[in-house]
Amino acid sequence: MAPHNQSNTIDFDAAKLQRLGYAGRLQKSLKPVSLAQLRQQLSLRLQTSLEAERILELFYSEVQRLVPLSSLSYQLASCDLRLELGERANHSAGYRLNHDGEFLGELTFRRNVRFSEDELGQLESLLASLLFPLRNALLYRAAVQSALRDPLTETGNRIAMQQTLKREVDIARRTLQPLSVLMVDIDHFKRINDSHGHLIGDQALKAVASALKESLRNVDMVFRFGGEEFMVLLSNTNREAASMVGERLRMAVLGIQYLVENRAIELSVSLGCATLLPGESMESLLRRADNALYVSKRDGRNRLSMAG
Repeated sequence: MAPHNQSNTIDFDAAKLQRLGYAGRLQKSLKPVSLAQLRQQLSLRLQTSLEAERILELFYSEVQRLVPLSSLSYQLASCDLRLELGERANHSAGYRLNHDGEFLGELTFRRNVRFSEDELGQLESLLASLLFPLRNALLYRAAVQSALRDPLTETGNRIAMQQTLKREVDIARRTLQPLSVLMVDIDHFKRINDSHGHLIGDQALKAVASALKESLRNVDMVFRFGGEEFMVLLSNTNREAASMVGERLRMAVLGIQYLVENRAIELSVSLGCATLLPGESMESLLRRADNALYVSKRDGRNRLSMAG
């Protein structure tokens, strides 16, 4: 059976009318008391968290008390936020969520039985209770991400690197999974700044950061360690695999076509790689990767060195 898709837009102005009782023809055959009770409970429960994922989980759980669902999916590309709850099914109803012209993401309900007009009306009314809590959670998420992100390169900053590396080292120890890091330094970066100015240098930094991110898996993370140096965190990656990733990153930077006044600027990076040893501390892991980076720079740059 082909899926039945419906796409709608939930707007807060329409939601306000629903709260005031002007829900239109879809509202006529609903159960006002049940719907009103659920709306009231949702308004209270959804304000108990500032985590978007938790709010959507609560919403999915509560809505099913009125309208049976097989799954809920949500995505907001600008925040790199995706969530899938439940199991996919044949019929779907999709909504673009908006509040005062601000796009809050796309939400889709699915199940194996076609949604009735009354059920769609109930879902749309309940969605009005989601808008404020979701918007607040997205604002909070953006603020947290901003505090942990380098504004120039859009990579994680030093604070984010410390927090993430500590967590990943703890996970690697607990699960006995491998963990590797790459220290990456742009070759002769001072020469670029001196010859072309800091604005061109900033653009070169952004170009290298972009090349690194585009050459990695989604689970890998890039952080600006400082100046022209980056740290790449490779979860569940052993020494041999990390070496291959490092070479891929080195070649990706070499392939950057970067022109200034129609003249090509050659960009390359030196890399040092270390893989977590049993019982090793986060500080020791970084120190060994940094020492390996020093070897690459000492031996002529534009190369990868592995820590012993």
